[in-house]
Amino acid sequence: MTKSELIEAIAARAELTKARAELVVDCIFDTLTNALEEGKGIEIRGFGSFTVRPYKPYAGRNPRTGNPVPVSAKRLPFFKVGKELKDLVDQSRNIRPLAEGDEKPDSSDGDESDEH
Repeated sequence: MTKSELIEAIAARAELTKARAELVVDCIFDTLTNALEEGKGIEIRGFGSFTVRPYKPYAGRNPRTGNPVPVSAKRLPFFKVGKELKDLVDQSRNIRPLAEGDEKPDSSDGDESDEH
């Protein structure tokens, strides 16, 4: 789903104009973004939580040349899915089989952290 599709869905469901729905979506995204910029976590019960995770500097590799490339320390947003959403999505797999090219996650706990 794209941002435009989200706006259309909200406009239809809440009986808003697309302009009003776009304002709502922009306000939500701005609020979430500002909270993460400030290092605050966001918890939406039943959906999931957004946090900022620090990553230490590490030696990466240029995929074309294979030469080592230093990657500086950074802070990145991380999303952890909530149990209710995880269960709902898992139940929907009985409705739509995995399409060719879809991958089934390896971990069963849902924590897909990739610390560097």
